[in-house]
Amino acid sequence: MKPAILPSLLAADQGRLADEIRRAADAGADALHVDVMDGVFVPNLSFGPAVVELAARVAPDLPRNVHLMLAHPDRRLEQFARAGATTILVHAEAQCFVEGALRRIRALGCRAGLVLNPLTPAAAALPFLPLVDEILQMTVFPGFGGQAFMPEALPNLRALRAAAPDLGIMVDGGVARDTIAEAAAAGANLFVAGSALYRAADMAAEIAALRELAS
Repeated sequence: MKPAILPSLLAADQGRLADEIRRAADAGADALHVDVMDGVFVPNLSFGPAVVELAARVAPDLPRNVHLMLAHPDRRLEQFARAGATTILVHAEAQCFVEGALRRIRALGCRAGLVLNPLTPAAAALPFLPLVDEILQMTVFPGFGGQAFMPEALPNLRALRAAAPDLGIMVDGGVARDTIAEAAAAGANLFVAGSALYRAADMAAEIAALRELAS
């Protein structure tokens, strides 16, 4: 499967979001990853629907991959779909009826994704495979950018790839030149990178380098 690289807007200059979104689009990113945090499910706050709307407006051809780190993501699905999300991802650990949330995401016309925290077993995702377009395996504990890649999540990647040979499997957390090949070898084909891309002097060159290492 061809690798896809998704810059994480969480690592961007928060005072220049429109420019940073355009920067990702101009650099040839496959999609923009938008982390949404509620301060409850994770100990941090981040973006809301207005940022997704901004991304849809300033870079309409760049898909919006929206990761809901919310205790009750089912209460916000319509808002993010209306804002222009292309894919909406909810956590297996969320305090909601996860199957219903995934079905609702698709009914709203978006791609559906399921997220697993690093210590959640891969088996937790298996009942939902028919309902999802991708699975995101976190390779850090969610909530803050800039953390180190957790190799403890690699067995989950292998198990997920064995169970779903044709599914998009994403990793997020500590993805950089020194970790992406290992994640790809374990089964990932979609890669969220924050600091590695937004701190790069030449994001396009960094995206190309990450793609090459993941191939």
